Amino acid sequence: MANPPDDVIVLHEGPWSHRFVSANGSRFHVVEAGSGPLILLLHGFPEYWWTWRHQIEPLAEAGYRVAAVDLRGYGASDKPPRGYDGFTTASDVSGLIRALGERDAMLVGHDWGGALAWATATFHPRQVRRMAILSSPHPLRLRAAIASDPRGQLAASRTLFAFQTPRYEHRVTANDATYVGNLFEKWSGGRWRTTDEYAEYVQACRTAIQIPQAAFCAMEYYRWSLRSLSRPTGWRYAKLMQAPIAAPTLQLHGADDAYLLPRTAQGSGRYVTAGYEWQVLDGVGHFPQAEQPEFVTGELLRWAKAS
Repeated sequence: MANPPDDVIVLHEGPWSHRFVSANGSRFHVVEAGSGPLILLLHGFPEYWWTWRHQIEPLAEAGYRVAAVDLRGYGASDKPPRGYDGFTTASDVSGLIRALGERDAMLVGHDWGGALAWATATFHPRQVRRMAILSSPHPLRLRAAIASDPRGQLAASRTLFAFQTPRYEHRVTANDATYVGNLFEKWSGGRWRTTDEYAEYVQACRTAIQIPQAAFCAMEYYRWSLRSLSRPTGWRYAKLMQAPIAAPTLQLHGADDAYLLPRTAQGSGRYVTAGYEWQVLDGVGHFPQAEQPEFVTGELLRWAKAS
């Protein structure tokens, strides 16, 4: 790509509205639809809010206020050089709930968005009504699995270690972000990869990661997660994350997820003291909301309506 894309490329039109919200000292791009109890959708890497395109309208039509956000550093949100630690990003989510004028929300998080949801429910429990976690082990489960499962989760986490390399973001964005396309190829389920929508969506993500500073910011999430292990802030994070979670939690995980293995995520329920449900989705890789959108939407609605 001769010139880097402008962040307006992520302002896709649809049955929703775009707005910018200030929270926790940064400006966030939020896509909204519907009215009612808030459902806040949090994406992961290497994506942006568009990953929830199939869920937004049905959730809104079912009587919910739906907000899909570009996380700090992604899409059309601010891209500050710092603030990608577990504490600040959880405060981003907490601040967004308040900035949207709500007291609490059901959090739906995928990948890094799931990690933020786990942390927000731990650090700001009164603001999390319910949770649905997709393809995201509890952060302490992931840490334990990397240490104890060398042929499994440690081997699957090689991107985590590669991203520690300085200026690795230039490799991520080189040649029209071919690297991102390769990650989708490795991490997604086989059935989805054969569809036309797959190719179109992956290209959209490849373009979005080339927005200036977006790839650098995406790397910073990973860099903090590993480098903090030997620092006091990381020790404090791990200690605080042991606190029980009082929000009822639904956890969906693809059986064919080659990046965050099902056996790593299984057992995350030990941190939840409220209602908890674990489901493995056959034939699904790392992106359930895109690979089986109708099923995932149905499960989110069922969980949102559960008492």
